[in-house]
Amino acid sequence: MKTAVVIPARYASSRFPGKPLYKINGKPLILHVISKAAKCKGVHFAAVATDDKRIYDAVKSAGYNVFMTPKNLKSGTDRVAYVAQKYLKEYTVLINVQGDEPLIDKKLIEKIAEEFSKNKKLKYLTVAYKMKSTDDINNPNTVKVIFDKNYYALYFSRYAIPFVRDLKSRNKVDYYKHIGVYAYTRKFVLEFAKSKQTKLEIAESLEQLRALEQGKKIKIIISKKDLQDVNVIDDVAKVKKALNN
Repeated sequence: MKTAVVIPARYASSRFPGKPLYKINGKPLILHVISKAAKCKGVHFAAVATDDKRIYDAVKSAGYNVFMTPKNLKSGTDRVAYVAQKYLKEYTVLINVQGDEPLIDKKLIEKIAEEFSKNKKLKYLTVAYKMKSTDDINNPNTVKVIFDKNYYALYFSRYAIPFVRDLKSRNKVDYYKHIGVYAYTRKFVLEFAKSKQTKLEIAESLEQLRALEQGKKIKIIISKKDLQDVNVIDDVAKVKKALNN
């Protein structure tokens, strides 16, 4: 089984244009991500997938693999599927690491690769982190996930789920943050990319809901570490603090 990490990155982010090339500690954000992914055990290939020549040139000049993709692709998963179809035909598992995750944990990527090697029936996997009481569960930029006893996702939402009707019971409920790292079999991601967007996916702007609406199972693994991604410019200071520590 051959595993590849593909890192989607686009320049035209609505909340933070040019985000992949924004320098953090003197280094473009996207290079923080690819430099870690390229060193993981169990990963045979790592590359950035982008629709922007500026990002392409920055990654290429740093000595990493990078592919150009069409601009009309709607999501990161679509970019992964495009690269899998056109360039990575011999790879069985594709790990989608978001281009705005400069604190991505190498051990987490290695754990994902290991999960697929152990479970041959696994088709789609993503990651969650148990939020602390001090975390802002009502922040719509932080996606939450709930799952069953076998760690298969029930729902993802920008809303704080589960809803606690009795506020006195809130401290008895665990909230899990969805971390935007995905992994799929080659067959699954190619079929998923061809399928139409669904109502829940469009409503929440969360592509993983398409799989749930289609009746697919999404395995959840728990990360012991929270990963501070970069959604808006204010997140950069948090990432710098974490990197400096």
